[in-house]
Amino acid sequence: MLEQIKETASYIKNKTGFQPDVGIVLGTGLGGLVNELDILFERDYQAIPNFPVSTVEGHKGKLIFGMLANKKVVAMQGRFHYYEGYDMQQIVFPIRVFKLLGIRYLFLSNASGGVNPELKIGDLMILEDHINLLPSPLIGKHYEEYGPRFPDMSNTYSSELIKKAEEIAAKENIPVKKGVYTATTGPNYETPSEYNFFRIIGSDTVGMSTVPETIVAHQMGIPCFAISIITDLGVPGKIEKITHEGVQKVASKAEQKMTLIMKELIASL
Repeated sequence: MLEQIKETASYIKNKTGFQPDVGIVLGTGLGGLVNELDILFERDYQAIPNFPVSTVEGHKGKLIFGMLANKKVVAMQGRFHYYEGYDMQQIVFPIRVFKLLGIRYLFLSNASGGVNPELKIGDLMILEDHINLLPSPLIGKHYEEYGPRFPDMSNTYSSELIKKAEEIAAKENIPVKKGVYTATTGPNYETPSEYNFFRIIGSDTVGMSTVPETIVAHQMGIPCFAISIITDLGVPGKIEKITHEGVQKVASKAEQKMTLIMKELIASL
């Protein structure tokens, strides 16, 4: 796998001559941030050697290189999920490639279901911790280039970036919450009892992504910032039937506020 990572990074460097400072992963219905980019290059995933291909509606499947807030960025317009049939090494493959390209920060977004009764549909929640119910992406053969075999996870989401994001949100009068995100396999949404279980174990919201990328980035020494848009609720008395289309619709309505925070946060680096 390491040789494939190096091959892909070399291909991208040769094709673009671009060395990004920031990597961005955009979740379901949240690809609009690329409209803020001064795009220099873009490549469909299938045109990149060894790269997986996104199969989920709302994930366009493009790697985009450009400038955002005077910073060089590479953005994934669509990510990969365990439920698509990819193994964990494939899911985190782009993050390891990003590291070889030179990124110094990783920003992630997702759409998730709130289990904290204080959350409302359309809320923004900054991740300050997570609970991982997916297989660890660190299982398997280890290479020294990846970082420590047993990485500490006590400050997985950068406290410095979280503080800056809160200051930006306050200045822009954007309400934000902070909380714990739980990652599950999907693709089915949760039962009422599962929602209740996630709340009992300390979750504020639940989704099917983000955590694998964060773990790998943290192992490789890349500070991470992640934010969720609450697109549905798993709170007793507020549970309604969920569809993927509905999730995308809510996410797209709230993404402008998320985009503003991300853009200003990247500008502050």
